[in-house]
This record gives sequence, structure tokens and C-alpha cells, in this order.
Amino acid sequence: MSTISFSVEKTQNSTISQVDFDNLAFGKILSDHMFIMEYENGEWGVGKIVPFAPIPMHPALSALHYGQSIFEGLKAYRTESNEINIFRPQMNAKRFAESAERMCMPPVPEDIFLEAIRKLVEVDQDWVPSNEGYSLYIRPFLFATDEGVGIKPSETYKFMVITAPVGVYYSEPVRVKIEEYYTRAAIGGVGRAKAAGNYGASLYPAKQCQLQGFHQLIWTDAAEHKYIEESGTMNIVFQIGGKLISPSEDADTILRGVTKKTVFDIARSWGVEIEERKITVEEIVTAARNGTLEDAFGAGTAATIAQILIIGFRDERLELPPLEGRTLSNKIKNYLSDIKTGKAEDIHSWNFKV
Repeated sequence: MSTISFSVEKTQNSTISQVDFDNLAFGKILSDHMFIMEYENGEWGVGKIVPFAPIPMHPALSALHYGQSIFEGLKAYRTESNEINIFRPQMNAKRFAESAERMCMPPVPEDIFLEAIRKLVEVDQDWVPSNEGYSLYIRPFLFATDEGVGIKPSETYKFMVITAPVGVYYSEPVRVKIEEYYTRAAIGGVGRAKAAGNYGASLYPAKQCQLQGFHQLIWTDAAEHKYIEESGTMNIVFQIGGKLISPSEDADTILRGVTKKTVFDIARSWGVEIEERKITVEEIVTAARNGTLEDAFGAGTAATIAQILIIGFRDERLELPPLEGRTLSNKIKNYLSDIKTGKAEDIHSWNFKV
């Protein structure tokens, strides 16, 4: 039990009775409360949980002008025994600290990060859906709050957490297009950080591919567009010859994914061969053309596993094998869901109890 405590101000105007929990669009409905903690004079203040509400914002807020803003995404699940699990939040805490360091921001101590999330979910536990495949999405974020337009690291920051009951992110298998012009991240940049600006910069290229009938892009390296890096906002995994292969996260252009690591941890425990290495566009396109690409899927918090149906490459649309025949990814997806919801034993101690 944590010795950290936060003040809690309960809302007098809960909106939970207005929510249709059988029809939840992703991220549209926010829960009753939020967590706030401020940084100034070189130290973090005392955190508090308060009713969800707009926050005041100065027009010269430095985050708006210079982009010092990072976030995380993780989920809480209701089990069959009506307990609540948060999935692997320690990994998000570590990545949040790494993102903060890269963006010249003060890290949030791991114990505070974890307890802020745990306590907020406890306060809003009625918002955790019980429908199969549904969850409570948790969004911690940190942004600069200096008031002024001088270009320098901010001296003040605000750490917040909000939550949202959500349904499935993708309601169908995804169609992705290999991107050969626009770039998500370059070596020496902030691709490994979960910086807000990374996502802002991705919106225009993603919109262009959506106009062509795709859901998302497969990002390639900035220098040559020769090597595959990520898919949309997810890590990407391929299955060829029974092996699971994925771009190496050694390069600082790829976000270190919690879900992908979990997928690989599970696969290794089942004796599946794993390769994390450079993957060329040519290798994947050739495998898709000759039928040796057995599976491809995105791995991320929002979608968990998003199986890929079609890969677009220039003027080609390469169709992958039918979903029902993808034994391994289906098995991993179901097993992951069972661990989170208490249907399978949590032998790895991944669940963080609320």
C-alpha cells in the first residue's frame, strides 16, 4: 500500500447516468474527476483529485508556443470478479520519465505517477465498463505552464491525469499504406518520446492516406524510406516463416511500445521465435506478393492488436491472409484480454490492482 496520499474533492454533478455504456466512441466521454499536480521552484507540489472541468490557460502559455508537452496512454479493466486491473503501468511510468527528459521537462516520480493513476481510477471506478472488449482509457499528460514567449525551457509545469470509458478503437481490420515521402521521426529527433508534436505532425500524411481508402500509414525511415518503422500510432509486427519480426527499437526513431513488448514476452514464453531488427520495405512487399507474409498487425494501447488486412505500396494493394487463419495473433490477442480481465492467471504479475 502506498504511503502517498492526495486530497479528493468529489463532484456534486456526476454525468455517469447520461452515458450509454453499450455505445462508447473512443475518447469522447470523460469521467467525473481528474488529477492535477504542479511543478514550480524546482519541485513538485501536492497532487489533488478534483471534479473534471476546464482549466484556465494564459494566452502565452509556453506549451502552446514551444511544444513542451508529453503524454501516455494505458487502460484499466474490470474483471469477472468485479475487481479492477490497470495493465503494466510501471512501463508507462518509465517511458513517461524518458519522454520528459528528452523534452527538457522534470520527470514525475514513478511512485507518484502510479498512485495518481490508481487513486483516480479508484475514485471513478464506476466508470470502468464491464462490456467485453471495453475498458477505462487513462491519459496522463505533462505540459509547460510558464507565461511568456521567450524561447527557453519552462520553469513551471502541470501534470494531469484524465480517464475515459472506451469501446474498441478499430471496429474492423485495418488497411495501411507504406509512406515514402512524409516522415514520422528522424535520427536524433524525438521519435522515442511520446511528445504531443509527433502526433500533430502525423495528421496531414494520415489524412492523405485516408482519402485513398486506408486507415493509417506504415512509416519508413527519414533518410531513404527503405526501412519500416511504425504503423500509424502503433508498433508493427510481421509473421514470416512462423517467426514474429518487428523493427528494432534501438534506433531513437521508434517509440518503445508496452503492448509490443507484452506480445513478444508472451510469444517467447510459448516458444515462438522473435526477431527485432531492421526490416526493409522490399522484404515485406516481396513476402506479401509471394504469399509468405502470414500475418501483420499493429500493437498499441488503444487498439491492443489491430490486424492488418491490406498493405498499400505505390499502386498495389497487397491483401493478407484471412483473419480466421491467423492462429498466433488471434491466440495472443485472446490471451492478453483474458489476463487483463482475470479469465487467465496473471503469471507475469502484469496487473496493477486498484
